[in-house]
Amino acid sequence: MINILVVDDHALIRKGLKQLLEDNPDLNIAGEAASGGQAISMLRAQLYDLLLLDINLPDKHGIEVLKQFKSEQPDLKIIVLSMYPEDHYGVRALKAGAMGYINKQSAADVLIHAIRLVISGKKYISETLAEQLLNNLIGESQELMHQSLSNREYQTLCLMASGKSLSDISQIMSLSPKTVSVYRGRMLAKMGFTNNAEAIHYAITHHLIDTQD
Repeated sequence: MINILVVDDHALIRKGLKQLLEDNPDLNIAGEAASGGQAISMLRAQLYDLLLLDINLPDKHGIEVLKQFKSEQPDLKIIVLSMYPEDHYGVRALKAGAMGYINKQSAADVLIHAIRLVISGKKYISETLAEQLLNNLIGESQELMHQSLSNREYQTLCLMASGKSLSDISQIMSLSPKTVSVYRGRMLAKMGFTNNAEAIHYAITHHLIDTQD
């Protein structure tokens, strides 16, 4: 039996995943968490074989949660499951320790295949993400400006573009407004922008925000 912890703040998504996997008797949703903090507490109390982790969580960003999971349990197998396309967070998730990245719009059999592959100790990489990794490896892709940002800087950019205020962002990221301002300043400097409006326009133009998630 493969015991799975689903970490997603949408109850309907968690219910849907449970229904999707129930036709496979060896795949068991053994736990559900609606936030990063809840997931961390559950991981410390019980062992799971696999985590299905969303990027957007109400208390912490999924990449930060992923890093904490891996620091506490290095052998933990994690698949990131998100509405964001692979070119937004796929490489970042793999670098942070995920063994797979799947868009929520993928077919059910893709998810089941990915779970079995990861459980066997292999990584799941979609064709889209594989092409991106290959292009980066051989130097044929033109790096977009946002790809040079750290996870915190990238998260700040996306939250700004989503219409969040400085105080909102500081609460979501669990940081002081002063620290968020530092990340905002670094982000603007790296991307060559002089104000928030230019950064927000870039994020919207490059589809870095997703209203469905």
